[in-house]
Amino acid sequence: MRLRPRNNDAACDMQSSPTSEAPARPRLLIVDGHAFAYRAFFAIRSLSAPDGSATNAIYGFIRMLVKMEARVKPTHLIVVWDGGLHEERTALHPEYKAQRPEMPANLALQLDQIISWLRAGGVASLTEEGREADDGIAAITHQAVAAGFEVIIASSDKDFMQLVSPDVRLLNPGDKTDALWGAEEVMAKTSVKPTQIVDWLSLIGDSVDNITGVAGIGPKTASELLRQFGSIDSIYQRIEEVSQNRLRASLQASEGLLRRNQQLVRLKSEMTSEVSLEDLVRKPIDISALRQLYAGWGFKTLLRELEQAHQSEGELFTETAGVG
Repeated sequence: MRLRPRNNDAACDMQSSPTSEAPARPRLLIVDGHAFAYRAFFAIRSLSAPDGSATNAIYGFIRMLVKMEARVKPTHLIVVWDGGLHEERTALHPEYKAQRPEMPANLALQLDQIISWLRAGGVASLTEEGREADDGIAAITHQAVAAGFEVIIASSDKDFMQLVSPDVRLLNPGDKTDALWGAEEVMAKTSVKPTQIVDWLSLIGDSVDNITGVAGIGPKTASELLRQFGSIDSIYQRIEEVSQNRLRASLQASEGLLRRNQQLVRLKSEMTSEVSLEDLVRKPIDISALRQLYAGWGFKTLLRELEQAHQSEGELFTETAGVG
């Protein structure tokens, strides 16, 4: 994995001290970079710098990351970006994610700017060629949990429900309650346990990733099957116990499809992660670089907040030479 220099969440977060007690153990917030960049881009339709270049995704990303960090109060933080599709998945299913449109040009032009802001803010940013962000997040999560961390994954991607455990929760930007999802919330959403999510998604498919499910099986039927049998393996071991003839026939005709889907859906948490958890502690911000970025983008409010925080909490802002 290639580790980009860290970034600070946002001017506001850089400027305020935590208002609640620090977590009892290390808490890692992992942010799905592309997912939040897209979300920011479409949430704010029109915003531009003095030179006319688009800044809507940059501004939205900054504000969202500030809010997330204030909510979670992590001791460690990283933003993970997509580095391309995984070769094994595309070999299994050439149409995997093939239906997705190209990234809007105005968004693509803002990604490097977001990373520049992360660098100036002292937050880790990670991209690895040929590795999907989901797999990178899963690998870092596995590493952090093994080291005794609590992990919060910020993403609306339902694939991450398979990672939920007593040590891993989800922060879903689409959930207006701002709740951190654990097993109870996953059960409420899907009617299956986190350990059954891979099989549940394999049964119903995932149109976002262009994965076809079993004909005639929707979320409700998939949940009922998994409550009765526990797993896809058990379904096929006890296939004669499936009472509906049409459903049983559909499952019998789809075993190969389901086995493929399991491989497509299961995140590769066992993959080696070269991330050092110590590197995910926020570093001092480069205030000069942030001033320059905010001025160039025309972010007057963020610049003013930064200056006010610098004046009132100057001891928090150790300027770092050689950053950026």
